[in-house]
Amino acid sequence: MDIREDVLGAAPYEGSERNSGTALELDWVRQAHVNRSAVERRAATLPARRSVKKQWQLAWLLKAVTLIDLTTLSGDDTPGRVRRLCAKALQPVRADLLARLGMADQGLTTAAVCVYHDMVPVAVDALQGSGVPVAAVSAGFPAGLSPFETRLEEVGRSVRAGAAEIDIVISRRHVLTGDWQALYDEVRAFRDAAGEAHLKAILATGELGTLRNVYRASLVAMMAGADFIKTSTGKESVNATLPVGLVMARAIRAYLERTGRRVGFKPAGGVRTAKEALTWLALMKEELGRPWLEPALFRIGASSLLADIERQVEHGVTGRYSAGFRHPAG
Repeated sequence: MDIREDVLGAAPYEGSERNSGTALELDWVRQAHVNRSAVERRAATLPARRSVKKQWQLAWLLKAVTLIDLTTLSGDDTPGRVRRLCAKALQPVRADLLARLGMADQGLTTAAVCVYHDMVPVAVDALQGSGVPVAAVSAGFPAGLSPFETRLEEVGRSVRAGAAEIDIVISRRHVLTGDWQALYDEVRAFRDAAGEAHLKAILATGELGTLRNVYRASLVAMMAGADFIKTSTGKESVNATLPVGLVMARAIRAYLERTGRRVGFKPAGGVRTAKEALTWLALMKEELGRPWLEPALFRIGASSLLADIERQVEHGVTGRYSAGFRHPAG
């Protein structure tokens, strides 16, 4: 079985241009509206309407692997755990399974490894020469309530330690009070502090109250120069949901139509199964198109997801399901 063409795609988007941002357009932000019932109806169709089978499902699953930011953000993280995670990022699917699929020579890896600031040097060392970047959560993650100067310095320290991507968390109070200028200035400062590193703005959508707030916060973060907008820290009670993803994808589309600039999207928290991952890929392809099925524009923040994908791939190759514990995430 050879599925290389399906995994690699006919015309993958190879670009990695930065979003330079724009001036804050308050009229655009304030006039934004979201029809919640229409969003929920559309989101409810996604799991049911799109189904891929056989070799096409395997191709989509391996594509999903290449989009994962393999993550460990626990209080008990150790250098050993991070090194194991990096090893899994470099060999995310068993070699014998990839050989059966004609993918053994394709250098399949996850998109990135995401860790706390303290673990950045360990991850950079473990991934040296692989081309897999290290992403660091920063700016007072996950609450975003430490002093602003401290959060700003943390961003700079993570970049100097070798992080190529910075996942910052916004101050939710700016959204909840409608202080869009403060939100814009905050994200802009983080963007400047990140320098050449790509900036992902975590909106913590489960704490923003309404889908309208999610849409507005998405617009402001993109105007301020965020290269990605991300749903969640993974620590909220509600993380990535399809209605929120749909709203954020349409904000990205509106921003593209208005400015000509592509911005990436990252759902994080709660994406645990291969079936859920396929639904998110379908959402991206339908709402934003083929370019958003590449790591330059789409990531899935996850830890346990990879184990289920590998299990499903093994079933596709052998026809049998193995025990979940045979597919550790790291």
